[in-house]
Parts: sequence; C-alpha cells; structure tokens
Amino acid sequence: MKCNSLEEVRENIDKIDDSIIRLIAERGNYVVQASAFKKNEEGVKAQNRVDSVIDKARNKAKEYGADPDMVEALYREMISRFINIELDEFNKSK
Repeated sequence: MKCNSLEEVRENIDKIDDSIIRLIAERGNYVVQASAFKKNEEGVKAQNRVDSVIDKARNKAKEYGADPDMVEALYREMISRFINIELDEFNKSK
C-alpha cells in the first residue's frame, strides 16, 4: 500500500503492531497449554522444535521479503522468553 503522508505510514504501522502483539499473546496462550503435555524440562526446551520453528520463520521471511536474519533474531528472543514461561508453568504443575 502506498501512503501519502508520514501520518498514514504511522497509522498503518500502529495497526500492524496491534496485530503482532495480539498474535504474540495468542501464541503465549498456546505455549502455556503446551506445558501440560510435556514430560520433563528437556521436552519444554525441545531444541529440535526450536530449530524447526527457526527454519520455518527464515523461509517465511524470504517468501514475504523480510530480512531472514532479523526474523531469526526476533524469533530466537521470543522463543527463549516463551520457553521460560513454559518452564515456569511446567514446574508449577509438579
């Protein structure tokens, strides 16, 4: 979409940010639910799953024209924080 002003650019960025944050919250809900299905802390950390998610994110970044390195860095940080949340939930259920 071609914008005609800086204000219009910022309004569109704000709309996208709202969607991103809503989706992060939704993802977090599923992360918490996933902890109930894990048998141990290694299952929570699931390095093979992390690697798979990162690979998918990099491929999607390329497909959509985003910087794959930036997307990977964002996903690594997000996943790391979600793992900590999931570990907390997993340990609460013990």
